[in-house]
Amino acid sequence: MSSSPAASGPTPIAEATPLSLCAREPHVPADRLVAEMVPPPRFDSVRFSTYIPDPDQPSQTEAVHVLESFAAGLGGAHAGGAGRPRRGFLGFGKAKAPKTPAGPRGVYLDGGYGVGKTHLLASLWHATPAEPSLKAFGTFVELTNLVGALGFQQTVQTLSGHRLLCIDEFELDDPGDTVLVSTLLGKLVDAGVALAATSNTLPGKLGEGRFAAADFLREIQGLSARFRTLRIDGEDYRHRGLPEAPAPYSDEQVTNAAYATEGASLDDFPHLLDHLARVHPSRYGALTDGIRAVCLTDVRPVPDQSTALRLVVLADRLYDREVPVLASGLPFDRLFSEEMLKGGYRKKYFRAISRLTALARDAKGLVEAQ
Repeated sequence: MSSSPAASGPTPIAEATPLSLCAREPHVPADRLVAEMVPPPRFDSVRFSTYIPDPDQPSQTEAVHVLESFAAGLGGAHAGGAGRPRRGFLGFGKAKAPKTPAGPRGVYLDGGYGVGKTHLLASLWHATPAEPSLKAFGTFVELTNLVGALGFQQTVQTLSGHRLLCIDEFELDDPGDTVLVSTLLGKLVDAGVALAATSNTLPGKLGEGRFAAADFLREIQGLSARFRTLRIDGEDYRHRGLPEAPAPYSDEQVTNAAYATEGASLDDFPHLLDHLARVHPSRYGALTDGIRAVCLTDVRPVPDQSTALRLVVLADRLYDREVPVLASGLPFDRLFSEEMLKGGYRKKYFRAISRLTALARDAKGLVEAQ
């Protein structure tokens, strides 16, 4: 891999040349998309027992108890029988369609940023007594990417034998994709698949109770009766009791850290944004394979909404993989314009700021180690 344009400035302090995200053009086969529908590395080891509820927020403790019971209730046979489509008696004819169990077959976690919804969703996945191949976990975007890769009918066939489907960060701002996924979920519920989903209350709506829940249930119209809503209150744990994110470093500090850190990438931020436009967002996870730290120079405001939305996806993949991000230029809370932060995609931008800030905090040791 060639080095980033930013690597030609300050004198390197180690022999190794940093990697470059801009030099990568990954190709991801569809079967990998299915196989990777498990909780991301950051949530490999989380469990209900490792979730620490805020003592001032009783809704967090209640959510744990409800989800533990929900997981235990999924321990029986798949609602469709053995978990796969079956033929009729002696293998001939059509089997009678399975009867969908009464009562909610899904849970929806409604809350603001950083209250631990993904931790709880991943804990539900881990606690559900089924083989990993019979449970699926992915973001809303990853699910739509799966439909794009496999086609709608093949996606239904692939997931209909599952016992549980967890959807993190359900998007309420794309009507087309929401209708597509709602139709998919209807097919899966009919096949006996249990559902769990999270989304974010918009920052400006945190005092309005179940705003996000109402949006979610409206968007999935026919499925609303299948979901029990769990409101989870609290402040963003990523900033709870922690120091402020470190200020951006100089280009020289970032470059030296990239050379001194094995497996680090080094890229000029504007060039990286241009490169993201040439890589499908479903491949951003593969783009970061093997990267142990991301070093960026000349961070500046994103120029337009399309670029901003691609950056959000990259931020999610980096956060999932716990890849620290060291940067020079502007701080991450100045990535998006005021107009963007007040627009329809603001919940995504606030999430990206929160996650990139956490990763910037994680990267502080890269400079201190020099």
